[in-house]
Amino acid sequence: MSRPSKSQGQAPPRLLHTLGNDVRIVTKDIMRRGVHREVGGTLAGLEAFYLTREERARLAELSTPRRFFRRLWYFLRGLLLKLTPARRIMLAVALLSIVLGAWRIDIDTVHIGFRVQGLGILLVLGVLVLELKDKLVARDELEAGRAVQLALMPTDRPNVPGWDVWLYTQPANDVGGDLVDHLPIANGQHAVLLGDVTGKALPAALLAVKLQATVRALAPHLPNLGDLASGVNGILYRDGLPTRFASLVYAVLTPNSGQVRMLIAGHMPPIHRHEDATSTLPQGSMVIGMMPDVPFWEQAVNVEPGDALVVYSDGVSEAMNENEEFFGEERLHPIVVRTRGLTAAEAGALILEELSAFVGHAEQSDDVSLMVLRRV
Repeated sequence: MSRPSKSQGQAPPRLLHTLGNDVRIVTKDIMRRGVHREVGGTLAGLEAFYLTREERARLAELSTPRRFFRRLWYFLRGLLLKLTPARRIMLAVALLSIVLGAWRIDIDTVHIGFRVQGLGILLVLGVLVLELKDKLVARDELEAGRAVQLALMPTDRPNVPGWDVWLYTQPANDVGGDLVDHLPIANGQHAVLLGDVTGKALPAALLAVKLQATVRALAPHLPNLGDLASGVNGILYRDGLPTRFASLVYAVLTPNSGQVRMLIAGHMPPIHRHEDATSTLPQGSMVIGMMPDVPFWEQAVNVEPGDALVVYSDGVSEAMNENEEFFGEERLHPIVVRTRGLTAAEAGALILEELSAFVGHAEQSDDVSLMVLRRV
């Protein structure tokens, strides 16, 4: 659906009204998190973006006065280096103009004076306008990419007799590198999969889409899960990048049967909840797309009625709170035990609720994906 244009009667937003809402939102965030935490979090994010790891380590060794001026220099240099050549020149001239202020040249009895502060301010505004335009264009492109990614994700839950299945994924950014999908295969069986591509945002999302398309293309023709993984691995290694690979859990459910065929390729083994206890499935093969001609194999697990398998991405186990503590598997297992008697959706909601309570106001650092496969 296209956005209505101003010519179609949509009034532009009122500036003062928008600024008033902005003040209320920012004030609420500061009151909720505190000035120190709000400012400290912003500063930490800026340092992570503009400063290298070596520069941050160097700052920690300096005294407070020297750290202030060195940080200012690092920020300025990092900002200039992030810009395009033309904008870098504009900002450098602007900063120089603002610092020098008014120039006065004396030639014998002739006094020539001119001010360049206004020029500096105009140049800074010009750089800001250009950078904002690029950011808005990039945001629109990411929103379009997110719409495409959501369209490729399943909108319904698998309907497998004897099974209650719940799927969930939430990217940390506009687009993510986690993949959650399901598809019917031969003999009435149904496959569910959770993949996790290295990295985040757009590069990971592009590889996740390729992983999904490759699995969907090969799965109907390769019933053996080891052969399926080898085929996917060969394609991703051939077409991918040396630093990009993916982990994958691929499970095949049979109607009215607890026998589950499963491929675990470089991923955290799923949790098997049985009665009032949990166990971790055995480790599987290595990740997909890193090396050619790697052996992959499938394993089998029997799930009794009322028991469940919980598959999760590292965005769950490695979620951090404001104290930079990891959620960890030691917290996840007791929560999974408490899901006994719950539906798959209720079990997933409980895990997410506990995860959210642990993370608190800390920002989501990685994509979060979950699958709950409950035998009924």
